[in-house]
Amino acid sequence: MNKRFFLKATAALATVAAMGTAQAATSVKFQLDWRFEGPSALFLVPAAKGYFKDAGLDVTVDAGNGSGGAVTRVASGTYDLGFADLAALMEFHANNPDAPNKPVAIMMVYNNTPASVMALKKSGIKTPADLTGKKLGAPVFDAGRRAFPIFQKANSIGNVAWTAMDPPLRETMLVRGDVDAITGFTFTSLLNIEARGVKAEDVTVLPYPDFGVKLYGNAIIASPKILKENPAAVKVFLSAFTKGAKDVIADPTKAIDTVKARDGIINTALETRRLQLAIDTVINSPSARAEGFGQVNPGRLSLMASQVSDAFNTKTRVKVDDIWNGSFLPSSKELDILPKAKK
Repeated sequence: MNKRFFLKATAALATVAAMGTAQAATSVKFQLDWRFEGPSALFLVPAAKGYFKDAGLDVTVDAGNGSGGAVTRVASGTYDLGFADLAALMEFHANNPDAPNKPVAIMMVYNNTPASVMALKKSGIKTPADLTGKKLGAPVFDAGRRAFPIFQKANSIGNVAWTAMDPPLRETMLVRGDVDAITGFTFTSLLNIEARGVKAEDVTVLPYPDFGVKLYGNAIIASPKILKENPAAVKVFLSAFTKGAKDVIADPTKAIDTVKARDGIINTALETRRLQLAIDTVINSPSARAEGFGQVNPGRLSLMASQVSDAFNTKTRVKVDDIWNGSFLPSSKELDILPKAKK
């Protein structure tokens, strides 16, 4: 009896051990492009709802301080995956041709760049042409500032003067009158301007996509190491992310709870508006619905590579084949998450 009990107990323990080994989650470190604000719900929701866990992943999502930082941290191997402006990724590739671990974009999330020029209407700025001779402000690494030469060329804008500042001062300096206009992500700067006492109807917004600049925005990027060593983990990450993104688009208000859980001092109403604005302008945009969520148009991508090479004056030309790999994307059925346009 004792021997039989011992054998059964041993077998049971072996089974438990085997189950534990089989269910051991793959650790994935993910770097956001910015702080925990409304749009970060896209990644926090699938984590909070257990979608990553169900896919066998243990995903850590960390706040960031800019797309450039996200690119370099993934390149350094500190992070496996990240979220960054595609132009910043292109710039890194073209300026570091011999870097051993250049990240690759594997899924487009912001089909349009969120960059725009914003000014107070009382300044008299109504169109891009009105920017000629004006003083513009933005942090030196701001995506809109970096891409301004493309916007400038597309709209025949004359010379402008730039003032640099830290991100928290950008909207304050505009409201104070220290600069005539600023560049920034619309869903970030417009709401920050409102938070400083200016009504939305008193702000002129010139979105880059509306004025001839069809750049892509933020994409999920990956290190070559994880793509090579664990392609299965990358694929299930993108599937779980897509499932979470569908939930976020369907109920942005509920999604903000996950952001609040990571940063308890956020303004819930403000971040809900920020997320909704991001969804409406860069995630569920007409071009996103035409091209398909997560995907890119090869011709448009090639044009952007050429424009970034010129505008950023990179050491080498951006090579499209080096910066984009769509082979890890979920099925077209899984990617069909964008609601139809409102009539």
